[in-house]
Amino acid sequence: MKKYISKIHYLTQDLPNSSHTEQVQIACEAGANWIQYRCLSKTDEEMLAELHPIASICDDWGATLIITNHVYLVNQADIQGVHIEDMDADISLVRNELGENKTIGASATNIDQIKKHIANGVDYIGCGPFAHTDTKPNNCTHWGVKGYQDAVLALQEANLAIPLIAAGGVDITDVSALLETGIHGIAVSAAINKSEEPADAYRMIHHLVY
Repeated sequence: MKKYISKIHYLTQDLPNSSHTEQVQIACEAGANWIQYRCLSKTDEEMLAELHPIASICDDWGATLIITNHVYLVNQADIQGVHIEDMDADISLVRNELGENKTIGASATNIDQIKKHIANGVDYIGCGPFAHTDTKPNNCTHWGVKGYQDAVLALQEANLAIPLIAAGGVDITDVSALLETGIHGIAVSAAINKSEEPADAYRMIHHLVY
C-alpha cells in the first residue's frame, strides 16, 4: 500500500524551554503537515499524556503524526505511524504488528540497510547522517551531498524505489543542494527548534522545498 510521505519531516525534541506540544503547535501553524514526535526523556505514561493533545493539534491542522521507536504506543493514541531508529531492526516484524494501514519509516546509514528495509516493507527511509548533529549523536560517516547522489544512483541501478529522506544535521542552507540529488525530502529538527524564530525557520524551509 503506497502512502503519502511528506517532503518535510519535522521532528520535535527534548528542550528545556519548549515542550513537545508547544513545538508541534508552532510547526503546524507554520504549515507543517508531518510531525515526528521524538521524545527521549519521558515514561510511557508521560508520553501518552502528551501525545493525546499533540494528536489533536495534528488532526486540527491535517498533519500526519509519527512517533519515534515506541511501536507499542502507536495504537494507544491517534498516531499514523512509527519511525524506527534501530538500523538493524527487522521492519517486517513491525509491519506484522501494526498492519498495512500504518506508516512505517526506518533509519539507515548505508545502501545495504536501505535495501534491507525496502525488502522488509518500509514506507520511507531516513538516511544519513548528512552532517554533524547533536540531536542524535552518532559515530557514523557523514554522507554530505554526494552520499545522497550515490544512494539515489544505487537504487536506480538495483531497480528499487523508496522515498529517501535526508536526516541528521540538515540546515536551511543545505536544503536546495540536497533536493537536487533526487531524494524525496528532508528531516529537520534543531534547524527549526533552536532558531530564534522557529515558525519563520519552518516557513523558509517550506519555501525552499515547495
